[in-house]
Parts: sequence; C-alpha cells; structure tokens
Amino acid sequence: MASSGPKVWFVTGSVILLIATMSRRLISITSRLLSTTASRPSISTVSRPLARVSSNITSGAKVWFVTGASTGFGRAVTEFMLQKGDNVVATLRKPSVLDDLAKLYPKNRLLILPLDVTVPSDITDAFVKARETFGRVDVVFNNAGICFIGEVEGMPDGDAKHMFDTNFWGAANITKEAVATFRDFNEPPGGHLLQMSSRTALQVVPGVAHYAAAKAGIYISLTFVRDATYIVAIAFESLSEGYAAELDPAWNIKITVMQPARFRTAAPWNNVLVPIHPAYSDPNLPSRKYRSIYPGAERFSDGDINKFALQTYRLVQLDEPPFYFPLHRTALEAAMNKGQKLMKAVEEYGSWSDDVYLDEEDR
Repeated sequence: MASSGPKVWFVTGSVILLIATMSRRLISITSRLLSTTASRPSISTVSRPLARVSSNITSGAKVWFVTGASTGFGRAVTEFMLQKGDNVVATLRKPSVLDDLAKLYPKNRLLILPLDVTVPSDITDAFVKARETFGRVDVVFNNAGICFIGEVEGMPDGDAKHMFDTNFWGAANITKEAVATFRDFNEPPGGHLLQMSSRTALQVVPGVAHYAAAKAGIYISLTFVRDATYIVAIAFESLSEGYAAELDPAWNIKITVMQPARFRTAAPWNNVLVPIHPAYSDPNLPSRKYRSIYPGAERFSDGDINKFALQTYRLVQLDEPPFYFPLHRTALEAAMNKGQKLMKAVEEYGSWSDDVYLDEEDR
C-alpha cells in the first residue's frame, strides 16, 4: 500500500448480499440453520457523528471505493472508514439513499456517485471521478449484488442472467478497473482489492445455487437428492484467483476474497423468491425447507455488520493479507467441511491417478 494512514473506499450498488467463493470443485449442501430468537430484529448501523465533520483531510488518509453502499456491508464499511478518518467513494444506484451521510461529510471526504455495475461505462466514469477527486484509490470493496431464490430448474433465464450480469460481470468489470487504477494511476502503484464472496460458495444452500454460482465464480447445474450434484464451470472466484496468479508483484496489488456468513443485513427483505418448480412440491425437499424461512430469514443471522467493518479495517492494515478470508463460525465450518471432503477424495481415490499417464514410448 502506498500510504500507512486511513484509506478511501469506493462502494457500488444498492443491494448488499453475501458473496460466494471457492470454485472448480464439488460442493456439498448443508441445510442446518442455527436457531436464534424468532422475533424480527432490527438492523444495526454504525453510530453516526453528531455534527458535521471537518473538511480537513488527514494527510495519511486512504481512499476507499465501495460498491453497494446503500445498505448492509457497503453502508457499514462506508461509515466505519469515514469515522476512522479515511475517505470514501460510495457508489450505488440511488445516491439519495446516502443524503444523511452527505450532510455530515464534505465531498473531499465522501464522494457519492450513481453506479449501476451492469453498465460498464458507469464503472469507468466512477473510477475516473474517484481519481479526479482524490488522486488515487487505495482499497476497492467489490460488494454490489442481488439474489433471486428458487430451484435451479425453476429459475427463469432472465432472473439468472440478471444475477450473473450483476454478481459476476459487474464484479468482474469493477475488478478490471480497480487493477488498472492501482497499477496505472496510483503513485506509487498498489492497492487492495476486497472481493465480497460468501460462505455459500463453500457450502451452497438449496434455493440459492445461481446466486452462489455467480458470486463463487461458478455456473451450477444440480439435482437435489440426498446431497446436491454440481457441474461447475469457472467464473468469479476463479477470476480472482487468475488475477492473483497473473499480477506482477512489482505492482503491489493485493487481493482478498471475503467469505462472510449470516451477518444481519437487509438482504433477507430484498431477496426475491421465484415461483416454485412443480417437481419440487414436496415440502420436505431441501429447497422448500430453505424457502420456508422467508419471511423472517434474518432471525438466523447473528453477525454484526459493524464488527464486520472493524475486521475489514484490520484486514487492510496487514502487510500480507490472506487471499481467502472466511468470517463467522458458519463460514469457518463450511471451509473446514469442504477442505475435509476434498482431502477425503484425495485419500480414497488418489491411487486412481497412479496410472493415467502416457507410456514412456508415447511421450
């Protein structure tokens, strides 16, 4: 990173959702939900300053570019970084949602921009304005996303495409602009790209396979039996892995794929349930059980988004941040379960790879 002080965040999008990672491997489903209070809880927000903040910019402040800044993770990260003295470019589809913050922070601390991540020109324009205003971007919180809930067979093509246009292609285009800004415009070069994925990439929940596919960087075709069988192709998480493998270390660009689970945001109220596929009429099927928690799904979320923002701040202070960053006990459990299943496959069937190679005379 170029500076040791606060950072500037750039946020896009208007709906904040958990994002998913871990692709190119077989994924199992867990349907167990941890029980909590049944009453509908309120969504906490970062406590706001009582008075308008001074326009003086700390010399060591960092610039954050945040997507999906209207609610949830994006809003929490935006507020937290501002209170830490960093500067933020907050992007979302409806800038008026942040009018309350605009009254507290001057434009040389908080730049609010309209941005639809499905429109590439919007993304380019937003990064240009960020650089014109602050001179650089230190951290990009790539967070915007949407979610439709339904069986894979029953997901309308238009809804599936909308999720991929937002959660994969939108995030991919943010990634491209972030890397170019870190390398070509920052002086000295460098930056930290935070890719918001989700624990659903590690352990897909029935009913949100397309969401997990787009966020995790995979396209999933599945049939629910006891477990789910997934046919996967590479997308967003693999895209992040590809960038990490290809980037010149001299550019000083760090990438972290964040995999949060069960944090309390507005996502359960914003998620859209599509009609049930006729073949899945049995209420005991996994996808039907998942559907049954709506409305009221937020009662299963016990993660505090303000504490998420704190851990995000700590993460970007690290000289050598992790590439994968599961956060919440449910995410940790999903990561361990997936790792154990992969290791079990290696241990039980590794010998099958002993004789699959060209004979010496054929090489």
